Amino acid sequence: MSVIECHGLGRSFGKVAAVDSVSFAMEEGAFLAFLGPNGAGKSTLLNMLTTLIVPTRGEARVAGADIRREPERVRAAIGVVFQDPALDDRLTAREVLRFHAALYRLPRREVEGAVDRAIDWAQLSSAADRPVRTFSGGMKRRLELARALMHGPRLLILDEPTLGLDPQGRRDLWDRIAELRGEGMSVLMTTHIVKEAEECGRVGVIEAGRLVAMGTPAELAIRTLGRATASLEEAFLHLTGRDLRDTEASPRDRIVAFRKRGGELTG
Repeated sequence: MSVIECHGLGRSFGKVAAVDSVSFAMEEGAFLAFLGPNGAGKSTLLNMLTTLIVPTRGEARVAGADIRREPERVRAAIGVVFQDPALDDRLTAREVLRFHAALYRLPRREVEGAVDRAIDWAQLSSAADRPVRTFSGGMKRRLELARALMHGPRLLILDEPTLGLDPQGRRDLWDRIAELRGEGMSVLMTTHIVKEAEECGRVGVIEAGRLVAMGTPAELAIRTLGRATASLEEAFLHLTGRDLRDTEASPRDRIVAFRKRGGELTG
């Protein structure tokens, strides 16, 4: 059974196609990574799948719900950890989690228990009543992950989840993902780090907004370079090139800047 079905999905910003006709399916319980250079369109693709951006063309279903017509059903079925911290740092960890519980309409009688379990899982008991602005990057990431899981989603979506983490924080994050995978959680993530993609069951290589290859790391190496001894990094460089990338601000960054100037967006 597919947790994501995507057909010809695309998004343009003016004349620029940030995502161009992407099609793929992700099975329930799978661990899929989208691997691509900075500016390749990975975050824009996730923003469409999480209903933050309306596609220009194509269609997709997430957990059986249409991302255009049923955005509330999609959001109820997913947990998301964004690339940049998305926490109100004036709140305490406990307040952040209570607010999330209210957004997802957890029954009032269950909220405190759910908050306590999330805090314990994130190993934040001693810091639960401190403002988030006092947290380290690793603590914020654990809180975001715990928040994303509070409502029992079918699919966990992670956009560059190790960004800004030290080696200990990265290892802890991977251990937690492995624990969730062991419990059957479906996980979709983006990364530009080949070593991280190697830990995933399947990898989709994104280049200039297009999905140029998909398979297991071993399949990609053999299919791209024709030899079993090839590495995923070699395959990735073969598919995306070796030139240095001096990318402009991402479409997401341009949207944020546009809104700050008082602009309005339409689908």
